[in-house]
Amino acid sequence: MMELATAITAFVTLFVVIDPIGLAPLFVALTRGMEFRQRLKIATRSCAVAFGILTVFGLAGEVILEFIGISMAAFRISGGVLLFVTALDMLFERRTQRREDQADGPPDEDPSVFPLAMPLIAGPGAMATMILLTGTPGADTAYIAAIHAVMLAVVAVVFALFLMAGLMERIIGDTGIKVITRLLGMLLAALSVQFVLDGLREFGVVAGA
Repeated sequence: MMELATAITAFVTLFVVIDPIGLAPLFVALTRGMEFRQRLKIATRSCAVAFGILTVFGLAGEVILEFIGISMAAFRISGGVLLFVTALDMLFERRTQRREDQADGPPDEDPSVFPLAMPLIAGPGAMATMILLTGTPGADTAYIAAIHAVMLAVVAVVFALFLMAGLMERIIGDTGIKVITRLLGMLLAALSVQFVLDGLREFGVVAGA
């Protein structure tokens, strides 16, 4: 079974990578001019599709890696590097700009699957994180199920913030969102380094704690 501290770490990691707070203003932009019922349908569909994608990577990601001959330790290191790049993007606002570019499009199109579900919610970083979390040495069925429950909780937060995105944007403001994004970026940088150290430890390069 998963310990509380591990569950909190998994939640924080996925929360930072998916970045529900940063996605909320983009949801407003993508659904501008729509009624609440339309926004509710789009939010529900996008979160359901993203949950499905991340579940597939959480359950079968390691099998795919083994099939193509990539060790979990190597993926842990590469995943940590990928997350570190994401953290740098958050710290220097490059991630927000890229997401806004991905969100550009005619407002009358349904954005639930693309770009909301993928790549904004279930992006490469989130997919890699699911594989890393479920690929923890000694993980049993209960542990993997708990990781997916944690992921569902994060997606639920995304759904809730989508529904209150307009209100949150008015309360926090653009400056508040930028400050929170930078703080989350610093946290993600530390977590990504931990992934790299874990991978190096599996290779025997770094001594275990």
